[in-house]
Amino acid sequence: MKTFGLIGKNIDYSFSRTYFNQKFSSEKTEARYKNFDLIDITEFPKLLKQINDIKGFNVTIPYKEVIIPYLDEIDDTAREIGAVNTIKIKDDGKLIGYNTDFYGFSEALKPYLKSHHTKALILGTGGASKAVSYALQKLGIPVTYVSRSKSIHNFVYSELTPAIMEEYNLIVNCTPLGTFPNIEQYPPIPTRYLTPKHLVFDLIYNPSQTKLMKLALNQNAKVTNGLGMLEFQAEKAWEIWNQ
Repeated sequence: MKTFGLIGKNIDYSFSRTYFNQKFSSEKTEARYKNFDLIDITEFPKLLKQINDIKGFNVTIPYKEVIIPYLDEIDDTAREIGAVNTIKIKDDGKLIGYNTDFYGFSEALKPYLKSHHTKALILGTGGASKAVSYALQKLGIPVTYVSRSKSIHNFVYSELTPAIMEEYNLIVNCTPLGTFPNIEQYPPIPTRYLTPKHLVFDLIYNPSQTKLMKLALNQNAKVTNGLGMLEFQAEKAWEIWNQ
């Protein structure tokens, strides 16, 4: 039986295992999908030796960037983004890295985009944020990061003035803040400055409505979570594994 799986850390909450196993069952596919919870990425080579007939992985927080040195090749898009969330294992054992996050995010975002969504704030600077930045720039939307640490490329949260919040009316949360079970956490943006013209896209999907989304709804902003993105990127990963 073919095996696929998710590489991450503290991933019991994961969407992917349930999604793919239900898919395999409904489509009568002889395959299984497992979680591979790694304490450190250095455990990855040992994991490969332990699994029979492994055909592919998804990769999640916090390994989307540090997995790259363990791969034989990465495709051009993943290289440009600087993060991998899908690995295909070829018949000769070579590991090829891809990024389907940018595709998933783009497809999930498009139904919500309006003409006034002209500039975006990306909360967080990890692997997911790189894919989101790539997707937004492909859509012609300039981005600025927001982080806890200051650099020439980003704001820190304390710098988010009313004027900045008005200028950037698309906000994408790429941090894990608010993920179950820590559902009262949220990135410390000044939500009181959100308006009905703002769109808040939270990549978190568990819970389905995060604290950040609730605060945004209180200001009559539009919101969506990351479930649609996950479904789109998962289907793209399945396409890659089978090509």
